[in-house]
Amino acid sequence: MTCESQAEVDRLWDALSAYREAKQRGWLKDRYGVSWQIILAALPELMNDPDPQKAKRVMDAMLQMKKIDIRALQEAVYGQKQPTE
Repeated sequence: MTCESQAEVDRLWDALSAYREAKQRGWLKDRYGVSWQIILAALPELMNDPDPQKAKRVMDAMLQMKKIDIRALQEAVYGQKQPTE
């Protein structure tokens, strides 16, 4: 599932996630054992930034995440804290 905002990521994550240990890099399992990936719509663009250092920082940040954190991805790109939504 692709989300436009952190609020949408959080809502879907909370609604679908049934197994804490299954969470990684946007992946979760629902109560029926079905796997879902919840990602940010802009993630492919961030990961393919023309600046390879920015793209690497985004990839490195994403690999550390369980649930996708838009603010952390923006911080990886811009190198500074971003305002909340």
